[in-house]
Amino acid sequence: MDRGNTKQEILEAALELFSVQGFEATSVSQIADAVGIRKASLYSHFENKQAILDALVKDVLEQYGEHSIFARTDWEKDAKGLPLTPDAAVQMVLGQIRYILHDPTISRARKMLVIEQFQNPALARLQTKQNYSDVLLYFSGLMKQLIRRGVLAEGDPQIMAAQFCLPISVWINLCDREPDRETEVAALVDRHIRQFFSVYRREEGTPGRS
Repeated sequence: MDRGNTKQEILEAALELFSVQGFEATSVSQIADAVGIRKASLYSHFENKQAILDALVKDVLEQYGEHSIFARTDWEKDAKGLPLTPDAAVQMVLGQIRYILHDPTISRARKMLVIEQFQNPALARLQTKQNYSDVLLYFSGLMKQLIRRGVLAEGDPQIMAAQFCLPISVWINLCDREPDRETEVAALVDRHIRQFFSVYRREEGTPGRS
């Protein structure tokens, strides 16, 4: 078996196991068995189980940074991606939801973080960063731009961001537990975003920020 391919198979098998039973509960022997190699052979690719986890986190963060909308934090330089209408916002958010629910690597990594957040301090911090801090930062920046452009009325951008994104986070977690409710959740997200724009829409004649 090719060494490069074996290393990737180890990572994929480890992530699958970590996402089901957690990092602490998974043994190196289980990972080796899942790949179909001897435990000694696995150690020729990774020094220990922590090294496997470190490689997984690095790969996942790189993929997430490349494909997730939350990698875009400088709206001044990326104005083309600014959702100026409810339709555009709905499509943007639903696209992100589909990505994080259905991309195998991202989906499994998120489940691993949920399992490990109460027993692994490093993964707990990553869980907070990925699923709260970065999300709120992204949408706070978005709200600032929509206020500045005169799309939305003046308000506290961070509170507006929380009102916008935190219900969506709850619905995504619901889909993790009950995947068959994704269609229902997509409809709720659509209605939620359209109502948000309606509630915060700037009245005609009200000046926006320059």
